[in-house]
Amino acid sequence: MKKFIAVIVIALTFTLTGQAQDKMAKKATVVSLEQTTGDFSQKELTLKEGNYIFEIANNNVGHQVGFVLVPKGKDVSKPENHISTAYVTKPVENNTKETSKVTTLTKGEYVYFCPLNPTPQYTLTVE
Repeated sequence: MKKFIAVIVIALTFTLTGQAQDKMAKKATVVSLEQTTGDFSQKELTLKEGNYIFEIANNNVGHQVGFVLVPKGKDVSKPENHISTAYVTKPVENNTKETSKVTTLTKGEYVYFCPLNPTPQYTLTVE
């Protein structure tokens, strides 16, 4: 009986966790960004505070690309300064798209770039 109750509790925990993640994803706005060779098409972004999913398109770059988001002023070369939820869930293959996890952004300035492409650093402002 104890095992049965434990299994039910675990099942409910996973169900509720999954539903919470689904609700958060539904409340997130998708920001689509396109990369070409050595460049992002959008050079600057202005967003409101909130939850975002970054969708990164690889427009014939010829190799995998990615996405890195860092609070402005932090050392971009140090992975501990990266906002890891903004990473695409896997490298973006040529002529495909991938998305990040839900990323909560607060007021301030950030920089985004792709070290695989590589691109310049662009500004993302959250109002």
